[in-house]
Amino acid sequence: MLFKEMKRSQKALVLALGNDILGDDGVAFHAARLLRAEFPRSVDVVETGEAGLPLLDHLEPYKKVLILDAAATGQCPAGTILRWDREDFRRCVAPSQHAAGLPHILELAERLGMAFPVELQVVCMEVSDPTIFRETLTPQAKQSLPAMVAMAREILTAWGCQPAK
Repeated sequence: MLFKEMKRSQKALVLALGNDILGDDGVAFHAARLLRAEFPRSVDVVETGEAGLPLLDHLEPYKKVLILDAAATGQCPAGTILRWDREDFRRCVAPSQHAAGLPHILELAERLGMAFPVELQVVCMEVSDPTIFRETLTPQAKQSLPAMVAMAREILTAWGCQPAK
């Protein structure tokens, strides 16, 4: 192993990727804020516009990571909620500009013997155009946001994360 073993957090990480001035590209931030309020003690929430190698700093301290993002695959209608696990994501051709480097950093972390989340799930919302400047979500994204949060909640509770009472 090239790196010293670090203390891993017992909390899960919700890593929201996006850009909140590009309309629907910020949908993950909206979902993450709702989850932060729902799971204040058992989940850490990070919102970032970073991609590629800088994401390792966020991922490495955690055993369980849920990544939220917007995706423009063109394969399904806007508002569709997509879910990938670690193995699915390895095979995925990055449908998101933020997640573009994740398969590569997963491979790099493994080759270098770095700590990397044992549990890795990705939940994305299909969006029609994540490049339009606006600070609000489209009606489709607003309507699908509860489904995105529900899928994320399902994953977090399956991992043993406890919502606030």
